[in-house]
This record gives sequence, structure tokens and C-alpha cells, in this order.
Amino acid sequence: MLPWRFPQIHVGPVADKQHQKNIDVGLSAGQAVRIMKAMPDKVEYIEGKACKKEKIRMYERGLHMIDSIKNSWQHFADKHPGASKWIREGGLFVIVSNLITVLKYLLLLFLPLAFAGLPKVDFGFPGIDITLFGETFKWNIIGYDAAHGGLPYFCAYMIAMVVGECINFPIQRNFVFRSKGKVWYQAFWYLIAFCIVTCIVNSINCIWVAVAGMFVPGWLYNIGTTVLNGGVSMVVFFFVNKIIFPEGEGK
Repeated sequence: MLPWRFPQIHVGPVADKQHQKNIDVGLSAGQAVRIMKAMPDKVEYIEGKACKKEKIRMYERGLHMIDSIKNSWQHFADKHPGASKWIREGGLFVIVSNLITVLKYLLLLFLPLAFAGLPKVDFGFPGIDITLFGETFKWNIIGYDAAHGGLPYFCAYMIAMVVGECINFPIQRNFVFRSKGKVWYQAFWYLIAFCIVTCIVNSINCIWVAVAGMFVPGWLYNIGTTVLNGGVSMVVFFFVNKIIFPEGEGK
């Protein structure tokens, strides 16, 4: 053993305060790697804590944005109560009506199969012969001729419409227009409006089905059928609902 041998220096783990000091001053890549190797649990804890803080900040920003929108809307509603009511009801009415239209479309995809066993005969009124684009069909206010669905399609169509409106009625009454009037009175006038709208839409739809059937597949003209029904129904039913669904208690 040589007398002038250098003494061995044992370096212990670096303290947390020293780590923080190094981080504040700025670490080289080598220092950072050594610290991460020496203290992986500590690094993982710091990263997890930073992610949690970032999520909290994002959540707080989201709440702040929602509060700003609510406050802006409340300020507008206080200043223009009539306009805000029309906007709220109109917006909710369009959203609900479109969801019901999608439901009707889905029903019309499958319901015709359920009635495929019925005889495919003319079922409609008044059954006037019309020729458009080389296609001859019977124009009906209600129902369809055998060449364009007949009795099976009419049954599927009417069930889809009735199911949709049975769901639509309570949502529009209770949620959109917030009405607490006499439900049977409102249901009666809603039914009358439904019958009138159905006749108007069907008289247009039988032309659409006959002509579109020559150019597009069945699933596509089903979309047209539901969009046509939904569009006309929305316009008519919005004003009907404004009348039969007064907000609050019925007089």
C-alpha cells in the first residue's frame, strides 16, 4: 500500500433541497439523467403532481367559461325576456325535433321488413294517377300505391310517425315549453295538428317516393322522407306548440 494513496470519498444521495436548487439554477443533461436514475420515484411523483395541477387548471378554466356564458345569457334574458324565451324554446325545439327525426328514420329502415307479409296493394286516398319523369303513380293525401310501398309501407310509415310524436309530445310540453296546462286538451289539439301535418307531408312524400325511387336506393329516399316530414313538421308544430303549450299553468 502506497502512503500517498488518495483517500476515497463516499458521496451520499443528494438531498431534496439540493435537487430543487439544481433545478432552479438549471441542470445539464448529464445531471438530470443522474438524478432521474438515482431518484425515479421522486421524478414520477413530481410529474404526477404537475399533471394533476394542469388538470385542475383546465377544469377551472372550463368552469370559468361556463359561468361566463351563463352570465352573458342571463344578462341578455334580463334585458330582452321575450326574445330570450323565443331563442331558448326555438333552439331546444329544433334539437329535440331533429333527434325525433333521426329516430323515425331508424324505424323506417327496419319497420317495412316487419310488414313485408302484408299484401302489397294500393292503400290510399284519393288515388289520382299522375306521371312525372316517365313514372306513373297514384297521388294520395294519405297512403301509397302498390308500386311504391302500398299497405306495408304505409303501416311502417304511420307507426314510425306515431311513435316519434308520442315521444315528442311530453318532451316538448314539459321540457321545451314548460307548460302545465290541461294535458288532455293539449293532447287533443296536438293530435289534430298531427293529422293535418301528416296529410300535407304525405301528399308531398308520395311524389318524392315515386320519383326518387327511380334514381336513388331505398335507404336514401328514406332519409328524404324523414327530412321532409321533420322539416314541415318542425315549422308547423313550433307555432302549434306555442299556442297549445302556454308556459306555466293553463288558463
